[in-house]
Amino acid sequence: MVNEMNDLAVQVEHLHKRYRLGTTHAQDGSLAGALARGMRQLVGRRAAPPPADDSLWALRDVSFEIKKGEVFGVIGTNGSGKSTLLKILSRVTEPTKGRAIINGRFCGLLEVGTGFHPELTGRDNVFMSGAILGMKREEIARKFDEIVAFAEVEQFIDTPVKHYSSGMYVRLGFSVLAHMDPDILIVDEVLAVGDVRFQKKCMGKMEDVGQHGRTVILVSHDMPAITRMCSRAILLNKGTVVEAGPAHDVVNHYLHAGHIQPCAEWPDPAQAPGNEVVRLRAVRAQTESGLIMDRFDIRRPIDLEVEFDVIKPGQIFVPVFNLYNEEDVTVFIAHDRDPTWQRTPRPAGRYVSTARIPGNFLAEGMMTVSPLMMTEDPFRLHAHAPRALGFRVDDSGDGDSARGDFHGRWPGVVRPLLEWRTRFEPVR
Repeated sequence: MVNEMNDLAVQVEHLHKRYRLGTTHAQDGSLAGALARGMRQLVGRRAAPPPADDSLWALRDVSFEIKKGEVFGVIGTNGSGKSTLLKILSRVTEPTKGRAIINGRFCGLLEVGTGFHPELTGRDNVFMSGAILGMKREEIARKFDEIVAFAEVEQFIDTPVKHYSSGMYVRLGFSVLAHMDPDILIVDEVLAVGDVRFQKKCMGKMEDVGQHGRTVILVSHDMPAITRMCSRAILLNKGTVVEAGPAHDVVNHYLHAGHIQPCAEWPDPAQAPGNEVVRLRAVRAQTESGLIMDRFDIRRPIDLEVEFDVIKPGQIFVPVFNLYNEEDVTVFIAHDRDPTWQRTPRPAGRYVSTARIPGNFLAEGMMTVSPLMMTEDPFRLHAHAPRALGFRVDDSGDGDSARGDFHGRWPGVVRPLLEWRTRFEPVR
C-alpha cells in the first residue's frame, strides 16, 4: 500500500464542491472570500443567508488517481467542472467535501501572464512572474536566455510589455510557466494561445516535460492534443466523472456522447440549411443496399448520401463532403465529380448524390461528416451543415483487414489494405 502511494502524484478522493448562488466563485472558499467576510463583520453588516436550496454543485463525488510521470487529460464541455477541479488541485479554492492529495511540487498554468505588469519590461516581468510562481532568482537567471528564446521576443525583452502585441505577451507568459521544474504541471487551455505554429511549439514543450518524468495534467478542448499527449483521461459532465480510462477511448466517448446520428433530415424547407437557390434536405451514412447505420465494418464500403433541392435553376452546384475523425482531423474533402453534372447548370428539382467510401480505407473510430453545397466559378458557399451526421468504423477481428493480427493502438487518419508484392532470392 505504501509503495502504491509513493507511485502516485495526485490522489483525488470523493471530491465535492458547492458554490452558493449569489456569491462569486472566486470568493467562495478562497482568501478573497475570507477577507470579504471579515470586512462585513468589521462594519457590523452580515450577508443575507441564501435559501437552503440556492446552491450549485460544481463537482460531485469525483475520484481518480494520477501516477508519477504520467500525462493525464481532463475533458468536458464548458460548465462540466474542469476549471473548479483545477482550482482545487492548485489550492486556489477548497473543496466542500473530499480531499485532493498532491505529492510533490506543483505549478498550475491556469492563466498565461501571471504577475505581468504592463509598465515593466519583459525582462523585469520574467523575474517577477517567476518569483510569484515560486522560482528562485538564481533559477530564473539560469533559464532566462532559454525562456526569452522560446518566446521569440529577444528584440523586445527590454521594452515594457504594454507595447507588446497579444501574441508576444502570451508567448512570453507561456515560456515562463513552461520552463519551471515542478514535479506536477497543471495546464489549462494554454495550448490554445498564439498562432498555429506556436501552438505546435507549446505542444512539443509539454511533450518534452512529460518525457522527462514529470507529471502533467492537461485540460483542453483540443482533442488531438489530448489523444496525442495523454495516456489516460477523465470526462467530466455536470461535475461528475462519466468516463475514465485510456485517453483515446475517453475522447471517443466524449465525441460520441453528443448524440451524433447517422442521418439528418430537414423536412421543413424553411429550416433547412441553404438559401434562396438551394437547400439541403437530408444527409445519410448507409450501406451499399441503402441501410442507414451508425457502425460499419472497416472492410465494407460506406455510402454518404446528400439530398438537396435546387430552387433557382441555372447554377452549377457542387455537393461536398468534409469528413473528420475523432481527433477532429480532416480525413478528406470530397467534391462531386459525377460527369453528368460536372460544369453543367442544374434545372430546378430534387437531387440525391452519393459518394462511396471503399472498404479498407478509413481507420477505425468515430467519424463526423459536414455536407456543403457550393458553386465553384465564382466560388460561393450556399449551404453548410457542420457535423450533421456521424458514424463509427469498427476494425475486423478476423485478421483479414490491414490490422492483421496486431491488437495495439494503430494511429493514422486512414487504414488502407495495400497490395504488397515480395521478391525472394534464396541464399546461394
